[in-house]
Amino acid sequence: MNKNRNKFNVPTAFAPETRFEVRPNPFLAARENEFEQLKNKLLAEQLREAKTELNAPLRRAANEAAAIAWATIFPLLVFPALFEEKIAAAIRQAERQARIFKKSREIVVVA
Repeated sequence: MNKNRNKFNVPTAFAPETRFEVRPNPFLAARENEFEQLKNKLLAEQLREAKTELNAPLRRAANEAAAIAWATIFPLLVFPALFEEKIAAAIRQAERQARIFKKSREIVVVA
C-alpha cells in the first residue's frame, strides 16, 4: 500500500450557487403535439389492418420509433420511416413467435 497517499492537500473553493429560470418553449410544445398526432395517426392505420394479437407489439414498435426519432434534429421527418421499419420488424417477430409456438405445441402433443 502507498503510505504517502495523503501527502498533497488540494485547496478547494466553491463558487456561489448558480440559479436559472426555465421557461417553457411554445415552439417545442407545438412540435410535440404534431409529433404525437402523427404517431397516433400512423399507429391507428396499422391497428385497423392488424390482428388483435399484434396490438401490443405494434404499440411498442411505435413507441420505440418515436423515442428514437425524437432524439434526432428532425423527428417529424425521420419518424415515418422509422415507424415502418419498427412495425415490419414487430410483425416479423410476432409471426416467428407464432410459428415457434405452433411447432412446440406439435412436439408436446407427439411426446
